[in-house]
Amino acid sequence: MPQRTRPRPICGHCDGFPTVTITTGTRTPDGQRKTITAHCPACHGTGHTAPAARAHTRIGA
Repeated sequence: MPQRTRPRPICGHCDGFPTVTITTGTRTPDGQRKTITAHCPACHGTGHTAPAARAHTRIGA
């Protein structure tokens, strides 16, 4: 029987678009636009948030 994995929640900071390319406004010598790549700082470029760690509580003494 196949294992099913739960979908991970999408990052709320980037809405699932973790990596973007931004033009700098300058051009290279051959005429192409210069670009830089930026990654979401919250999810580190994955597009998903890590599930919250379960809190362990001690019951009793």
